[in-house]
Amino acid sequence: MAIHEDPALRDRAPVFADRKDAGRRLGRYLLGFHGIGNPLVCPIPAGGIPVGIEVARFLGCPLRPLIVRKVQIPWNPEAGFGAITWDGRVFLNADLLQRLRLSPGQVDEAIGKARANVRERVARFAAMEAFPDPAGHTCIIVDDGLASGYTMTAAAEGLRSHEPGKILVAVPTGSHAAVERIAPLVDELVCLNVRTGYSFAVADAFEDWYDLAEEEATALLSSAMKGGKEIRKGAPPG
Repeated sequence: MAIHEDPALRDRAPVFADRKDAGRRLGRYLLGFHGIGNPLVCPIPAGGIPVGIEVARFLGCPLRPLIVRKVQIPWNPEAGFGAITWDGRVFLNADLLQRLRLSPGQVDEAIGKARANVRERVARFAAMEAFPDPAGHTCIIVDDGLASGYTMTAAAEGLRSHEPGKILVAVPTGSHAAVERIAPLVDELVCLNVRTGYSFAVADAFEDWYDLAEEEATALLSSAMKGGKEIRKGAPPG
């Protein structure tokens, strides 16, 4: 494993104008990498879509979204205690679950909501143009940031079953703890803006930040695939 960052951006905030700016800067950084053969950018919806589109444009390669949904904490939907992948696998943070002291019913309800969201997302993206098979590609998993890292963990573990040639994670910002947690699970990790300290929010790295709606993410991806020669078509997702 290898971790790559921009030392000049360590612990700074904000550092990106918006998600598009972050994607362009990530793409430019990745252009200098050696050994990224046959790349495939795999953004995590919704926030990872605009970042991933710009990375794919810089690298001149296709896109394939990875449908992953965090399992939300009932009283704090912005936070999660695990994640579910497009193929139904569940990844839970056992230590956090123990501290939360949720009842079995609360856990089952949260997982059920996440499953329903994953099914809706898979159906929405499957209705678009077909996506490439990850097998043999250098798969670059992209999101708009790493907070706890459990969504990214689920994405990486789910992708591994598709036999990619290599798995690389690329994010504009991330907590130091999440970066250290994810790095051993993948071949390489790029996080331009690593931030230490007890408190971390992905939004703090961006001047212009808002929660990206599912519909907007889908429209952005559809437009990019239709309009960009460098974003090519392949086989269905999931």
